[in-house]
Amino acid sequence: MYDGQAAQWHAELALQFSRVGGRTLCAQRHRGPLRVQKPLYPEGAAVCHAVVIHPPGGIAGGDVLDLSIDVRAGAHALLTTPGAAKWYKANGRPSFQRILLGVEGVLEWLPQEAIVFDAADVSSAIDIDLADSGLVIGWDVVALGRRAAGERFARGRFVQSIRLRTGGTLTWHERTRVTGGDALLDSPVGLAGRHVFGCLWAAGAAVEHLDLDELRAELGAHATVRITRLAPYLLVARALTDGTTAAREGLTAVWQALRPRVCGRAVQTPRLWAT
Repeated sequence: MYDGQAAQWHAELALQFSRVGGRTLCAQRHRGPLRVQKPLYPEGAAVCHAVVIHPPGGIAGGDVLDLSIDVRAGAHALLTTPGAAKWYKANGRPSFQRILLGVEGVLEWLPQEAIVFDAADVSSAIDIDLADSGLVIGWDVVALGRRAAGERFARGRFVQSIRLRTGGTLTWHERTRVTGGDALLDSPVGLAGRHVFGCLWAAGAAVEHLDLDELRAELGAHATVRITRLAPYLLVARALTDGTTAAREGLTAVWQALRPRVCGRAVQTPRLWAT
């Protein structure tokens, strides 16, 4: 996927969440500018909330980020980020991000959006390895260009892969490839002139018993979000909007509707979202 020797800045973070005596504990190993803040327990000892931080604040051409999250059986982790990830102009050097999610317990992966600057060259991969005992809810929101600053995604490239394996078998593979200035950016069969798109996934045995019609009725006010069942234990929701706020609000509403149903817990938004 990349030549590590050619990287400008290679950062790695490996997190492991384990349940010990009724408490979800977080162990971490990192190299370079990627780490997690002190774990928090706003819901009690069983659920660990953590914030993944990238101190440089942006990803420049040639940078490589590797994040691995392992949630052991019985553990429950909720992770987010402190702000939008910014993918800067490539200057002839592609940037890479690889996220590995191994889930035997419960994982809620809720990062804030990624903003892809004009002329960025991005390759992103999210790989989810879900055990039969596991449950995962996650999302990914991407904004192409900085419209508020009058910038469009006229040059560059954004490539993404999202793969879900259940019990070692590939269940879902989503691939996105957008080139700056491509006609699909404005085509009705593409992004239809909108520049923000988001995807939420929920997978696990508890998902199979959800009443999709009931869920859609509850989410009726959020016209920007569409939700469907791709497999008995896999739901996917999508948003296509003119701004990150609308996409984030729509997918947050889906998460808030899903959490009590599949996790058996009331909604507890990360404290960071209120700042």
